[in-house]
Amino acid sequence: MTVVAMGMPAVRTGQPSLDGRPDTPLLLDRYGRIGRDLRVSITEKCSLRCTYCMPEEGLPPIPADELLTAAEIVRLVTLAVRELGVHEVRFTGGEPLMRRDLEKIIAGCRAELPGTPLAMTTNGVGLEHRASKLAAAGLNRINVSLDTVDREGFAALTRRDRLDSVFAGIRAARRAGLTPIKVNAVLMRETLAGAGDLLRWCLDEGCDLRFIEEMPLDADHEWARANMITAAELLEVLGARFTLTETDRDDPSAPAERWLVDGGPATVGIIASVTRSFCSDCDRTRLTADGRLRSCLFSDQEYDIRAALRSHASDADIATLWRGAMWNKSAGHGIDAAGFVPPTRTMGAIGG
Repeated sequence: MTVVAMGMPAVRTGQPSLDGRPDTPLLLDRYGRIGRDLRVSITEKCSLRCTYCMPEEGLPPIPADELLTAAEIVRLVTLAVRELGVHEVRFTGGEPLMRRDLEKIIAGCRAELPGTPLAMTTNGVGLEHRASKLAAAGLNRINVSLDTVDREGFAALTRRDRLDSVFAGIRAARRAGLTPIKVNAVLMRETLAGAGDLLRWCLDEGCDLRFIEEMPLDADHEWARANMITAAELLEVLGARFTLTETDRDDPSAPAERWLVDGGPATVGIIASVTRSFCSDCDRTRLTADGRLRSCLFSDQEYDIRAALRSHASDADIATLWRGAMWNKSAGHGIDAAGFVPPTRTMGAIGG
């Protein structure tokens, strides 16, 4: 198995430059942004094969000894919150439900960080069997990836006929108190006509729906800006069925622009990552399943925090590495640049 086959960039070694960095414990970058939202991918495995995320055969497996262990994840999450100023933690994949020790990871983080919001992004397949256990372990809420409520369309997009399992998982999560439940839908040409049906379903089920512009992170490298659905197109489609009234963002770092639906209180959000970039307000820092620090979804600049952990580095040394990685965060994703090159890792290998 080669580095190219895994969809992985070359990893930076050594200590990233801290030149010019102010003396602060926070995850500050050169543009004044502070990383407060930690995304932790815990696996590359997934139970679906969404065309915008995974190749049909799935990603090559990460060897077990290269995955961060539950104890390592708990240590890094605890460090991020206590020493680096992280306010919120979200577990992602792949599909995090593919980790058998997911409840152990959640419980370990909850024990160390009783007041920190812990969330998870999932496709919902199999969630009905674990929602109550995850809530008992300390998980606060979930985001569910669901692009259509049309069964045939779902099967074509995900290459799996599992829509009923997703519905069951969402309802089990609501019963377990994992709320508010947010549904994330990637905007695609083949699902645009059903966007209103998806919104109606979410309104009926008490879920907050957010549409996301498709980004150039697909494994098949078929993304083209000319083919993507923009926020403006979606608003036109939804506006034919619902009355939408734009509202202000409560948090400028929150990626979703929101509209009241039929006067509210329910809303629908749009995360226009491509056409209405929010890079200037980005507050995210990322940890991949194989233990790499990644400051930006679209940057191939990574630092090996797993190696530091396993060479018995102190918490202070790891914190310095993390601060340096974030200090060197790029200004933006650069999709609009003439020479833009998509990152080597796909979405499934990075984590949402």
